[in-house]
Amino acid sequence: MDRQIVAELAPTGVLRAAINMGNFLLVTGKTASGDPQGVAPDMAAEIANRLDVPIRYVPYERPSALADAAGTNTWDIGLIGAEPQRAAKITFTDAYCEIEATYLVHAGSPFNSIADVDRAGVRIAVRRGAAYCLWLERNIKHATVLSFEAADAPLNQFVAEKLDALASLKPGLLEDIKKVPGGRILPGHFMTVQQAIGTAKPNAAGAKFLQEFVTDAKKSGLVARLIDKHHVAGLSVAP
Repeated sequence: MDRQIVAELAPTGVLRAAINMGNFLLVTGKTASGDPQGVAPDMAAEIANRLDVPIRYVPYERPSALADAAGTNTWDIGLIGAEPQRAAKITFTDAYCEIEATYLVHAGSPFNSIADVDRAGVRIAVRRGAAYCLWLERNIKHATVLSFEAADAPLNQFVAEKLDALASLKPGLLEDIKKVPGGRILPGHFMTVQQAIGTAKPNAAGAKFLQEFVTDAKKSGLVARLIDKHHVAGLSVAP
């Protein structure tokens, strides 16, 4: 292994892998010692194996907190959705997997398609800092995006205030709909969250290594095997 790559990605002798604990598709449990389990932790562990260094997981409850910590010497690689706002400080690989994001609407809603939602006066509830929230903030032209900090707040406010739409990952909405009598999930998606691996901007050799790793992980079937291993529905290998 090239010493420069190891120096960039494991400068302390340990690969510090930042994990978004809020993504229930990529982190599906914890070990007895409290380490995260799932597709993302396993991807990070395989990177550490190829670098021939130990791994230490650095957990974050929200993706925004993980991204904000880029460049502060708290993590070496971060497994997170690739978004333009985050790319100012992070060099991302291509996506290794993707997740559809769409809307849940109430019974009797006039909306039948994704395009129907972006209208003046429409209020969309969403989790603050999520990749799909950042996408909505960039792309919604007429509706109002209401972002909430706590994980359960978007659904609670959507129900309590009869907001027009709840934006989230489709697998999560399949659970949320159980609390919305007569609710409907709109067909299709407004975006797909591109789950990637990032490192700090100065790590040019490390970024190249990570890109090659992701390309190989998809081509070799590693990503597909991890999805099967953890029995994750709603997660697809990225093209």
